[in-house]
Amino acid sequence: MSLPSQVDILVIGSGHAGFSAAISAAQSSPSSRIILIDKCPESWSGGNSYFTAGAMRTAHTGLNDLLPLVNNVDQNLAKTTDLPPYRTTDFEKDIQRICAGRSDPQLSKILIGDSREAIQWLKDVVGVRFQLSFNRQAFLVDGRHKFWGGLALKTEDGGKGLIEDHKRAAQQYGVDTFYQTAAKELHTNPQTGAITGVTVIHNGQPKEIRAKAVILAAGGFESNARMRTQYLGPGWDLAYVRGTPFNTGDCLEMAIRDVAAKQAGNWSGCHATCWDANADPNTGNREISNEFTKSGYPLGVMINTKGERFVDEGIDFRNYTYAIFGRAILQQPEGTAFQVWDSNMISWLRSEEYRDGIVKKIYGNTIEELAEKCTAEGLKNKDQFVKTLKEYNHAVYEHRKENPRAKWDPAIKDGVSTESSSTKLALPKSNWALPIDKGPFLAVKVTGGITFTFGGLAVNPETAAVVSSASSAEIPGLYSVGEMLGGLFYGNYPGGSGLTSGAVFGRRAGKAAAASISRGQSRL
Repeated sequence: MSLPSQVDILVIGSGHAGFSAAISAAQSSPSSRIILIDKCPESWSGGNSYFTAGAMRTAHTGLNDLLPLVNNVDQNLAKTTDLPPYRTTDFEKDIQRICAGRSDPQLSKILIGDSREAIQWLKDVVGVRFQLSFNRQAFLVDGRHKFWGGLALKTEDGGKGLIEDHKRAAQQYGVDTFYQTAAKELHTNPQTGAITGVTVIHNGQPKEIRAKAVILAAGGFESNARMRTQYLGPGWDLAYVRGTPFNTGDCLEMAIRDVAAKQAGNWSGCHATCWDANADPNTGNREISNEFTKSGYPLGVMINTKGERFVDEGIDFRNYTYAIFGRAILQQPEGTAFQVWDSNMISWLRSEEYRDGIVKKIYGNTIEELAEKCTAEGLKNKDQFVKTLKEYNHAVYEHRKENPRAKWDPAIKDGVSTESSSTKLALPKSNWALPIDKGPFLAVKVTGGITFTFGGLAVNPETAAVVSSASSAEIPGLYSVGEMLGGLFYGNYPGGSGLTSGAVFGRRAGKAAAASISRGQSRL
C-alpha cells in the first residue's frame, strides 16, 4: 500500500493514545480516510505503551463493577477476592495528593470522570482484553486476594497484548498504518491558521500529506539525552531508557516551531522507576519488556553505593512511589543502588520482575557476606552497608516491643515501622518494616529507568485541541494526546493513570477531529 497524498485525519504515533484516537475517529466518521504514521519500523510499533504492564486506573464501585470487564475471574476466585470501591472522589484525592495540587483541574476532572466509560469503550469497541491484576496489584493474605493502591485492572499480556488489540481494531475500522514515516513539518492555511497537512519523510524520501485534521500522539522526549538534560537537569543524559528509543521529542519541537503551540505542564518532571542496572541503557527490550522493572522495594530496603538508605520505602503504596523513586536513585552516587531482602521476603517478590535468568541476583548467607559481594557490583562502603542494616533491624525490633499487636500486612498501610519512643531513624520506614536478619540475603542492583516526560502542549480539555501561544485560541485541526498532552501530571503520577489518559483524551480527540471534518463538509 502506498502512502496517500491526501487524507481526512492523520494520526502521528502508534502507541495506545494514537490508536485510541484513530479508532475513535473512524468510529465517529466511518466514511473518512484516516491513517496513522510512526517514524519507527513496524517491529517497534506501540511506542512506550508496548513496554507497560498494561495497568489502567479507573473509578469504579467495587468488584462486581469490574467483573464483567475481565476474563480471568471465575465464581470461586471472586469469592476469595477483596476489591474495594475506588470512587471518583478517591481518584481526585489521589491525583491532587500525588501531583501536589498542581494537576490542571479541568484535565484531571475529565480524566477521572471519563475513566470508567473509556475502559468500557476499550473493551466494547477496541476489543481490549482486560484482567484483574492479581500478579501485581493484590497480595494473598490469610487466604484472600487483597487489592491495594486503587489499581486493579490490567490488559492481558500487558502492553504487548494492548497493542495487539489496537492493531486488530484499527484494521477492522479501516485505519491504515504506515511505519518508517516521520513527521517533519506542519502546514497551515495562511489566512485561517488551520492545519492543512504535514511533510513527512517516508522510507527516506520527503512527501507532503494533505490533511483536514492532525492528531499528535508521538510521545515525549524521554529518549532524547539532550532534551532530558536541557529540561530535567544535569545527569539525566545518563538515565536508562525504559521503553522505545524513538520518543525523542521531535513532534513537540515541530508543533512549537511551526504553529507556535503553547507549552504546558511540568517540563522538568518525568516518570522514572526503579530499573535493572544491567539492562540496556539506551532502549527497552521488546522481549523482556516490563520485567526490568524492580518494584519490590516496599518489602525490603534500598541502599546506595555509600551504604546508606535514601528513601522511605514504605511511605506509600508502590503505585504512588515507583514513578519518583527512579529519580531518587539517579540522584545517588553513580546513579545506582541495591534493593535488599532477607529470606522471609524473597518468596514475596514478583516473579515477572525478579525471576532467574533476567535479573542478576547477589546472595549472601550473612549481611557481611552480602556486603562483600555487593562491592564487586559497585558498593563503595561495605562497613556502612552492614551498619545501616543493623541499625534498621534494631529500630524494627524496638517498634515491635512497643506495638506487640501490630500485624504486617502488605495490602494496607499497616503502620509497622521503624519508629518508637526509644529509637527513631533519621530516615524512617513508615510501613511494612520487617527485620532483615534471616539468611540467606538477596540484593539486586538498580538504577533509574525513565518512562515518560510530563511536559507537553496546552490543549482544550474538552477536545484535546492544541492551543496557540500567540493567540491563546485553538489551532484549527490540531490535537495532542498521550505523553504530548501537558498539564496533567506534576512531579509524580498515580500509577496506571497514564494509559487511562491515553484512552480518555485519545477518544475525545478522535471524536472532535471527526466532528470538525463533518462541520467543514456541511459548510461546503
